Amino acid sequence: MSSDFHWPRSGLGWVGVAVAEPGGIADYSHWGINAVVVFATAVAVLSCVLLHYEALNLLSRWLSRREGQRRQRVLFAIVGMLSAHVVEIWIFAVGSMALLAAPAFGAVAGSGDNLLDLVYLSAMTFTTVGAADAHIAGPIRFLIGTEALTGLVLITWSASFTFLEMERFWRER
Repeated sequence: MSSDFHWPRSGLGWVGVAVAEPGGIADYSHWGINAVVVFATAVAVLSCVLLHYEALNLLSRWLSRREGQRRQRVLFAIVGMLSAHVVEIWIFAVGSMALLAAPAFGAVAGSGDNLLDLVYLSAMTFTTVGAADAHIAGPIRFLIGTEALTGLVLITWSASFTFLEMERFWRER
């Protein structure tokens, strides 16, 4: 083990925290740190996918019972999907905030460190717009990068659901 590595006495338990010497660069290569980020990413992705599945399933069942209310069905479908996406963005933001509480997991520069700034970063990442004003360093990049892929898949899933709902709407005319 290098001299710039120590085990924390509290907080992260078994996870090694990379600490930089004064004027040095933090070492983000420890397997424990990376494993925690991969685990947190898997939890966030699975939570979002399950939430999205359940939201679309609930919307589908609810909308199918609304015969003759075509316009309302479309509006409720859009509002329901947007609500699911907002919650998914918050899941990633809270995950990012939890990881960023410890410097070993990385840092975000150019953006504030409060929850709403991380929600903004998460929304820009989830929608694959990108946040040019933020620079992400360290293992947390895995979470942020995976969020972009997850957002792309879930937004596409929502678009497919909307297309199917609109197809029903047009057929009933």
